[in-house]
Amino acid sequence: MVLCLATALVHVLLVFLQVAPPNSISRQYSRQVNAWIYPFFEQNWRLFAPDPESANLQISARTMHTAPDGTVQVSNWFDLTTVDTAAVKHDPYPSHTAQNMLRRAWTSYLETHGGDDRPHSQRALMIQQYLRNIAADRVAAHRHGTFESIQLRVITVSITAPPPAGGSGPGAAARKPADTRYLPWWKVARHATR
Repeated sequence: MVLCLATALVHVLLVFLQVAPPNSISRQYSRQVNAWIYPFFEQNWRLFAPDPESANLQISARTMHTAPDGTVQVSNWFDLTTVDTAAVKHDPYPSHTAQNMLRRAWTSYLETHGGDDRPHSQRALMIQQYLRNIAADRVAAHRHGTFESIQLRVITVSITAPPPAGGSGPGAAARKPADTRYLPWWKVARHATR
């Protein structure tokens, strides 16, 4: 009981330091606060002022396995986004995690890595590992076999604005083409799937 109460008090204190205006205490302990808050307890105002998506994402993964004889086997692409979408559509009470975990992990990856796919901070490395682990766990849950490496492909299609009332919308030429990004191969703990 005492441990539970102490943990709750520490949690409330750390969340307060994270959302409070910058001050000497929050600056001094920012490393510890961020280690506790990200990525599970992140605070933002999207619940009250949602920021609608400006692009549709399709995140896919493929795996690589090296057989005992040294041959390398690469799987076909597995669409992680479709699995998430299907799970949400057929659940009358979908969890926030099921709806947003993969998408938010990708958004955080973009914010911390930019375009070069190299982690430039501890937070960036943590987000990279988080995205990798989500993908590896989802693939392992739906595919047979073992793998040691995983690669992600993210296809981004911009959502065009609706046409003005009474006017004609933008033509097909005005739409931006899909952007496809291949992430590097990442080593994972050996996954043995069903």
